[in-house]
Amino acid sequence: MTEKKKSGTGLDKNTAGALSYVIPVLSGVVFLILEKDPFVRFHAMQNIVLFTVLTVLQVLFTATIFLIPLASLIWLLGFVLWLLLIYKAWKGEEWEVPVLGKYARKFVAKLK
Repeated sequence: MTEKKKSGTGLDKNTAGALSYVIPVLSGVVFLILEKDPFVRFHAMQNIVLFTVLTVLQVLFTATIFLIPLASLIWLLGFVLWLLLIYKAWKGEEWEVPVLGKYARKFVAKLK
């Protein structure tokens, strides 16, 4: 019988990584503060970086009346990414979102 690795919160690290995405940005901040496991901290930081950027873009596009369709597209992209990232973390993968994932990894490395 294989033993699952536990995170600092006592949760399975894959579960903690997936839960770090549940509430965009907020749960990332909570898990970044509570966790020391590199896997969970990466997913928490990726949540913060990705959904902060998507929120800023969505607000900017919504404020420009001609770009409202782009804001809807960003919302749809964010929703699909949110589901995908929860699934990938739950499966134990450290999948990086193109471009932004690299920044998340750099920010986590600076926190050590």
